[in-house]
Amino acid sequence: MSNKADKISTKIGLKIMLERTKRRLSQEKLAELSDLSKTALGAIERGVSSPSIDTLDRIASALKIELSELVKVKRVEL
Repeated sequence: MSNKADKISTKIGLKIMLERTKRRLSQEKLAELSDLSKTALGAIERGVSSPSIDTLDRIASALKIELSELVKVKRVEL
């Protein structure tokens, strides 16, 4: 993966974690709501796994936000 793609994955993971904690959801609960394993969600949040659009859509739905909002990461600072 390119450095730019790595950075985007890291920012999306951080955004997911921020949205999850804002809603006071545990990683386990969000994983359950998104039909993911806790391990898979953790890897996404850490930016070590690059999720598919389908996976991102399931996470966004579980967080009750639009997919476009979830991937809007320009302002997320690393």
